[in-house]
Amino acid sequence: MSVQMVIEVSDRRGTQTIISAMETYKARLRLSIERTKRHLGEFEARYSTTTEHFLAEMAAEDLVGGDLEYVEWAGEAKLLKGLEAELGELEHARYQFP
Repeated sequence: MSVQMVIEVSDRRGTQTIISAMETYKARLRLSIERTKRHLGEFEARYSTTTEHFLAEMAAEDLVGGDLEYVEWAGEAKLLKGLEAELGELEHARYQFP
């Protein structure tokens, strides 16, 4: 399902400001995704497993850092999913000018 949103600005320059803000936000999301993937990669390298396997099969007791490390790894995985979903939504946004 598609949803339309209308933003009114006082002049044509305002449209460029809004587009620029959206592009800047998308760039920040991309950087956050890269950083989060790096963090996940560190966990994966430390335990020689994928994040998918970790989430499906492992428990805090399987990790040297116990509960804290489990929460950090699972939190990074959840964060990545959210960041990618948000970026996906913005990547599919269309701009139309009269």
